[in-house]
Amino acid sequence: MTGTCPASISYPITAPRPNAADPPEILRELRDEDPLRPMTFAEGRQGWLATGYSAVRTVLADPRFSAKQELMVLPVDAPGATKGVPAEPGAFIRMDPPEHTRYRSKLIAEFTVRRMNQLEPRIAKVTHEALDAMEVAGPPVDLIQAFALPIPSLVMCDLFGIPAENRADFERAMAITDSFESTREEVQNAFATMLGYFPPLIESKRKNPTDDLFSGIANDSDFTVEELTNIGLTLFAGGFESTTHMIGLGVYSLLTNPPQADALRKDPKLVDGAVEELLRYLSIVHRGPIRVALEDVEVEGRLIEKGQPVMMSFPAANRDPDKYEDPESLDVTRSARGHLAFGHGVHQCIGQQLARVEMRIAFAALFERFPTLRLDIAPEDVAMKDQLFSTIHGLQKLPVAW
Repeated sequence: MTGTCPASISYPITAPRPNAADPPEILRELRDEDPLRPMTFAEGRQGWLATGYSAVRTVLADPRFSAKQELMVLPVDAPGATKGVPAEPGAFIRMDPPEHTRYRSKLIAEFTVRRMNQLEPRIAKVTHEALDAMEVAGPPVDLIQAFALPIPSLVMCDLFGIPAENRADFERAMAITDSFESTREEVQNAFATMLGYFPPLIESKRKNPTDDLFSGIANDSDFTVEELTNIGLTLFAGGFESTTHMIGLGVYSLLTNPPQADALRKDPKLVDGAVEELLRYLSIVHRGPIRVALEDVEVEGRLIEKGQPVMMSFPAANRDPDKYEDPESLDVTRSARGHLAFGHGVHQCIGQQLARVEMRIAFAALFERFPTLRLDIAPEDVAMKDQLFSTIHGLQKLPVAW
C-alpha cells in the first residue's frame, strides 16, 4: 500500500448498526478508504485497525504478532480490566507458543471432527425437545430463550458431564454473564460461581471418569486443577455464548431475507453451505481480536512498530469485496470458504466443528418443524446485544410466530 497514511481514528466505531445483521456502515467506509489504518487505543496508545480481509488474515497468521494478555492494549478503558499481568494458567487463548501449543495440542485431540459428528444424535435430541416445547407453548415465543440458548447450553453440559441437578445453577450463572442487563458485580459473582464449580467436578472426573469430553481433559496428568478450571471455563463460555448468538442472528437473517429462507426450506441440502455463509455474513465477533507486534513488521505496506496493537474487524474483513463478490448480500448458495468467523492461524477456534454441527441441525430442524416461521416484531425493533465492552454481538430477544 502506498500513499499518505490516513488520520488516526478512535474507538468506539461499532455503533449504530443499520439492523441486527449488518455491521456499522462506518466499518465498510473505513475498509474501503484504507484496510489498515492508524487507531488510537486507551491511554492514547497508537496502534492500528485492520478491516481488510488480506490484512486481518496476514496479522493472524504471523507469529511476530502476540496474543499474550500481559501485552494487550484495549481500545478503551474498561473498568476492572487486568493490565500488564500474564494470563492465568490454563487461559490458553491469551498465550503464545510454546505455552499456547502445550494446551492446544492436548485439547485438539478431544475436539476431533469424528467426535463432534458422534454427538449428532444427542444434539438432534436436544434440538427436537426444544422444538416440542415451542410447539406446546404456542406462538409467539422468544426464540433466544426457547431455542437458541438451550441447545448449546445442554450440549456443553453434556460434553462436560455436568450432572442434571447442577445444570440449572450453572446455566443461570452463564446467562448472567451474557445478559445485557447484568451489573458488573453480578457478572463477577457469576464467574466466581462457575469457577468454584470446576474443582469438585475435576475431582469427580478423576475419580470416576466417563466418556464425556471433559473427563479426557481432566485426566491428563500434565494439567493442574487450576489449569483445568480455567480451561473448562474458557471452553464452556466459548461454546455457550457464541453458538447461542449465531443461531439467533442466523434465524433473524434468514427471516429478513425471505428468498434465502425459502431456498433453504425447498432444499435442506443447502444447510451446510448456509451455515458457512451465515458465519461469514454475520461475523458475530464484532470487536477484536487484538494482536501486539513483537518487533517492527511491515503489513500491507504499513510499518507496524514493536509494541503497537492491531485490532482486527471480522465483520469488515468477511464482507471485503476483494474476497467475496457482492459481499453485503446473504446468499445460502454461495461458497463462503475461507471466511474468518472462527479466526485464523494458531488461535483459530478449537470448537468450530461442534458449532457447525449444532447450527446445521438447529436451522434444518427449525424450518422443517415450522415452515411458516416469521418474526413477530418489526425487524428494526429487534433488541440487540451490542455493548461497548462485549466481544460478541447478538440479540437480547427474538420474538417469532408461525
